[in-house]
Amino acid sequence: MDSSAAAAAPKVIIDSDFGTMNDDGQLLAIAAQLHARGRIELLGLSVVTGNQWLRQETAEALKAVERLGIEREVDVYAGANYPLSHHLAVIQEERRLHPGGDDYLGAWSKPEPQSDAALVAPPDGWATHTKVQAQNAADFLAATVRRYPHEVTILAIGPLTNIALAARRHPDIVPLVKQVIYMGGAFEVPGNTSSNAEFNWWFDPQAAHEVLRLPLRHVIVPLDVTDTVKLDKAVYDRIVHGAAKDGIVARLFKHDNGYGYDGKNGFETNPGYSTNIWDTLTLAYLMDPGYATRTVQRWVDVETAVGPDNGRARAYASARPNLQTATIVQRFDNRRFFDFYVDGLTRPVPVSKVSGGVRRPGAPPAT
Repeated sequence: MDSSAAAAAPKVIIDSDFGTMNDDGQLLAIAAQLHARGRIELLGLSVVTGNQWLRQETAEALKAVERLGIEREVDVYAGANYPLSHHLAVIQEERRLHPGGDDYLGAWSKPEPQSDAALVAPPDGWATHTKVQAQNAADFLAATVRRYPHEVTILAIGPLTNIALAARRHPDIVPLVKQVIYMGGAFEVPGNTSSNAEFNWWFDPQAAHEVLRLPLRHVIVPLDVTDTVKLDKAVYDRIVHGAAKDGIVARLFKHDNGYGYDGKNGFETNPGYSTNIWDTLTLAYLMDPGYATRTVQRWVDVETAVGPDNGRARAYASARPNLQTATIVQRFDNRRFFDFYVDGLTRPVPVSKVSGGVRRPGAPPAT
């Protein structure tokens, strides 16, 4: 990328509860394309327990950066393995007393892997040469924001534990963050994990409560809009059965999305099947806020008390003490978005721009 393009390209950190080709993995695949074309500068991928346990997510993230040809430019940082709040016994009691939602518990739905031997390999195998960085994700976030004051956008597409810990340990960075764009919350629609709460903020409501009160620019992509952006068979076929059908991204997209959550009911078996789009809307908004066709400004909070409202997002039309205003996206230009989405998932995998296979300087890799 030339100097003028580099100056204009947004600097981005992805903070993610990563999966190979779930919504987090899809976002990284598109971000890798934008990075290769000089349209963003991807500074790193930080990982937090959410959809899966940290050890599994980190292993999948390491393979992903290799697969996408960015492993010599985009490092992976492991962060929080447990939320600041919310523990399994509390969750189970909450759900017994107050059933609702889709019962999706993410990492809590399975035992925590205690060694690498307990991990499940991605369909195309493990990373062969990329190691997780020794620096913790929270400290990486802080160091990077200090390095690029007022320039870094954080795409917060998982639970907010890493960001909350970064702000706790390094409060000086808060006014230096350019913005945080979240996939999280449900305001005027039901939750998904519970009837009142969206998964990312429900998983660690204390972290969401703290981060959303930080005095910085907040943009929120909640279930209110993601419920209206549906991946259907026509779009699926453009990715999986189009000109790029033999590419690794298309093959993994089919593997992870073609047969539904139960392995039986999906795009390959049911022409009427559809699923929501979540995390990739944050990246589209970063690239062009005009994708959002309706937004509102609200003061936002998240409930932390144990009970049916744990993790519930609240939005107020007027200022409240200690709350920050946020831009809440309510509707998206679906046609334009799906052109962006398909383009990012069907381009050839980029080749690392670092010559000679020499890794950029950084902290020694951890095992």
